[in-house]
Amino acid sequence: MAPLSANPEALESTDAQTKQVFLLKPRGFCAGVVRAIDIVQIALDTFGAPIYVRKEIVHNSYVVTDLAKKGAIFVNELDEVPEGCRVIYSAHGVSPAVRSRAKERGLKVIDATCPLVTKVHVEAVKFAKQGYSLVLVGHRDHEEVEGTQGEAPDVTQVVSTVEEVRALVVPDPNKVAYLTQTTLSLDEARTMIEALKIKFPTIVGPHAQDICYATENRQTAVKNVAHTADLVLVVGSRNSSNSNRLVEVSENLGTRSFLIDKAEDIQPNWLDGVGKVAVTAGASAPEVLVQEVVTFLRERGFGDASEIEVMPENVRFGLPPEIVQAIASAPAVAR
Repeated sequence: MAPLSANPEALESTDAQTKQVFLLKPRGFCAGVVRAIDIVQIALDTFGAPIYVRKEIVHNSYVVTDLAKKGAIFVNELDEVPEGCRVIYSAHGVSPAVRSRAKERGLKVIDATCPLVTKVHVEAVKFAKQGYSLVLVGHRDHEEVEGTQGEAPDVTQVVSTVEEVRALVVPDPNKVAYLTQTTLSLDEARTMIEALKIKFPTIVGPHAQDICYATENRQTAVKNVAHTADLVLVVGSRNSSNSNRLVEVSENLGTRSFLIDKAEDIQPNWLDGVGKVAVTAGASAPEVLVQEVVTFLRERGFGDASEIEVMPENVRFGLPPEIVQAIASAPAVAR
């Protein structure tokens, strides 16, 4: 792990006259989110509005509202998309049933599924073909889990608690595999996997953990700083799984934490008696919202933010072929 920021002594400052803000890094957009937003924007620029998007492209209200203003139309199901029109799948992925429905309706599909989610889908198909009963650790109502479970619905069970693990019944306890949602808490996932190994001693899992690098890095940053802060503010929307996990990580360490969509969500009483505030953002929250929080705190007596970098993050994902081809042929595309 890389050392803390170039000014680590800021964490240990005892100057009672200065209210401090620690700006955690890495924070905010991950590579999958940047890719998904870019896909919608490029599609709008290349093909023109409207561009339909199944579900929220990423779980952030600011991002969704901004893209909607530019001509993106967000729908819950493909039946809301006129036949033959262009539709984008969100970063969370979709099931084979959704893909089949798109084909039936003659829709022009652009797939913005995060490559790390696609990795889990591929693993689910592999384990199912090998005859395993599949246990998917995650939250049932999350779109990513719905998509992954849809790869092998007849052999997949979703579990969210240790109690559910203990109650599992499978055809062959010696032929069980597990996968996890990419945005779980590392501690939560570890506890669940340990319970699965107790229940099924021969259980197998992915070669590399399914929890994505960005989820892990943002949680690690919170763990490194939460003990020095009086309050942790997490910028992110309520339906963002990884943002909610950041709040849980902080609270599990004994530091008060709140999830906020924007600076105006901060309640004045949260700052009573607070000298040090750590600010971070979920993987789908834009930096503009983080800076608004910093400004909000500065206007209320806090000093300039000290950026605390726990580790570098330089991951990038390529665009899907549909977008690459569209860019290449842009002059010939009817706008």
